[in-house]
Amino acid sequence: MMASSYVIGTDIGTTSTKSVLFDKGGRVIATHTIEYPLYSPKSDVAEQDPDEIFRAVVGTIKEVVAKGGAKREGVLCVSFSSAMHSVIAVDGEGRPLTRCITWADNRSAMWTERIKNEMNGHQIYLRTGTPLHPMSPLSKLVWLRNTDPELFGRTHKFISIKEYVFHQLFKRYVIDYSIASATGMFNLTQLNWDAEALQVAGVTPDRLSEPVPTTYAMEGIEENWAAEMGLPASTPFIVGASDGVLSNLGVNAIEPGTVAVTIGTSGAIRAVTDKPVTDPKGRIFCYALADDMWVIGGPVNNGGMIFRWLRDQLCSAETETAKRLGKDPYDILTEIAARVPAGADGLLFHPYLAGERAPLWDANARGSFFGLGLQHKKEHMIRAVLEGVIFNLFTVYMALEELIGHPTKIQATGGFARSELWRQMMADIFEQEVHVPESFESSCLGAAILGLYSIGEVDSLHVVSSMMGTSHKHLPEQGNVEKYKELSRIYVRISRLLTSEYKEIAAYQKKWM
Repeated sequence: MMASSYVIGTDIGTTSTKSVLFDKGGRVIATHTIEYPLYSPKSDVAEQDPDEIFRAVVGTIKEVVAKGGAKREGVLCVSFSSAMHSVIAVDGEGRPLTRCITWADNRSAMWTERIKNEMNGHQIYLRTGTPLHPMSPLSKLVWLRNTDPELFGRTHKFISIKEYVFHQLFKRYVIDYSIASATGMFNLTQLNWDAEALQVAGVTPDRLSEPVPTTYAMEGIEENWAAEMGLPASTPFIVGASDGVLSNLGVNAIEPGTVAVTIGTSGAIRAVTDKPVTDPKGRIFCYALADDMWVIGGPVNNGGMIFRWLRDQLCSAETETAKRLGKDPYDILTEIAARVPAGADGLLFHPYLAGERAPLWDANARGSFFGLGLQHKKEHMIRAVLEGVIFNLFTVYMALEELIGHPTKIQATGGFARSELWRQMMADIFEQEVHVPESFESSCLGAAILGLYSIGEVDSLHVVSSMMGTSHKHLPEQGNVEKYKELSRIYVRISRLLTSEYKEIAAYQKKWM
């Protein structure tokens, strides 16, 4: 193999960082993942340690270089994907004054409502593309400014986790257009900070990073980190984009009419347009990918984490059985769910255990089983939980349809894609043909392709079509489709009817828990 024939895609995620060493054809050579904790001392707090994440970035890159046997000069570039919506306050030396406040942190919920109702929030959304929600860095900054003005005042800059990583490596503060477009403070048409949003947040542009294109390359890594990773200091590091938009690229969902659906810890539905698009009803996001490529869609809080909750809280006996049999507990649970007919005999599950973003944008939303009767058993509940996650994504899909028309193809990815039953549920509930690429490394592959494009090794992002490998394909089963059509109408009405009740029960829980 030629010496200079590798590219590294690094994805800084919510629960772990993963680096993948690819060859120029997109073949996986080596992977390495390092996990880190999420600190949640209270139900509305979700923070991480920036230095734990930085060490994971350096550690995963070091490991894939070593595992893949890549020579020091053999890596063309390292390109980055990152989770969105994080905020870290840093001092003048770049030292963290706070932990990394993640997208899942809900402490700014009250201030989000005030932005909506008192601070021209909807007009800001229409220009910036980030729906008004506690996940938004705009909301987080308003909350910080009002709850801890002393800390806010002595903060030098407010940055995301990827900005923190790049500052450690290069001693510069830059933010790519993609992560910037997820802050609620970035004007999508001007490609710069939005004056009104910054006024609401209480910051000036110098307290934020310099916005740069997603293809922006940096060279001259600090020597100690270059040596640690086993790379020359001259290796180009591509600032890259957010995990969501790069997942679209990584599964080849960049053509009009193609929708990407991802279920990892959380989940999302996304499609690509050639210009920024926002929703008069405020239901969807719009984030930058590259020139003339904008990704619109909706994120959901409650994806694979709901399956984990089911395993840990309701299915301990089944988990023990799986251990004795040497099987994955999730495989056991899906086998149990498969014994029950589509629709779980009329049992619905709303998976709002962590509030919800799209399509409700309601941090107070709470989960529930509906339709529970004496005829239902645990296997019905297991199937209803899996179906509930897909139903929830389908409601986002319907909102997307209003803006871009009926999609012609679905590309699915994420941990859920390993389950044949879950993939078939999606085909049946969406009444669409579902394709699942062979590679599950969509965000890392997307980052790698963006990196190759940025340094001129490939002429177009569309080379992904030759890199993603074969795919599973699922066609809707008509009998199941009819059942799900009836249930989906009930599912949607319930969540709309319970808005006031969600608020009341959330207030009760905050008061007494």
